[in-house]
Amino acid sequence: MSGEKELKVLLTSMAPSLGVEEFVFCTVAHAQTVSSLGVSPKGLFEESEGTTLILQRSQAEAAQLHYSGIYRCITLNVHSSLEAVGLTAAVSKALADANISANVVAAYYHDHIFVPSEQAQEAISALNDLTQARH
Repeated sequence: MSGEKELKVLLTSMAPSLGVEEFVFCTVAHAQTVSSLGVSPKGLFEESEGTTLILQRSQAEAAQLHYSGIYRCITLNVHSSLEAVGLTAAVSKALADANISANVVAAYYHDHIFVPSEQAQEAISALNDLTQARH
């Protein structure tokens, strides 16, 4: 199944849910392997400056990795196509209008939005309002 592409369907059925874990973004040198750190990242991305890891806060602290913000993850529970147009923009705009930063990760089945932990409930409200506005 390749996922939904129609923006209206995506927005009316995204069913955002807020995870309970706190996450942080860390960076490590390319030479460090994830297995040597003893962590299990939710996300990993190679950049020219190093490897970015999205980790549970507790794992980053146990591995003594530096981070600067604490985030919660909102999952959009609709199977969105990687070729869908406009979902990220609509979600980002709704959060920007509420003055909430959004770090969006598009995975194969779902989109995941990392928002500042202290604004997580406000972010869920903004996304639920977006869903209701499209019905």
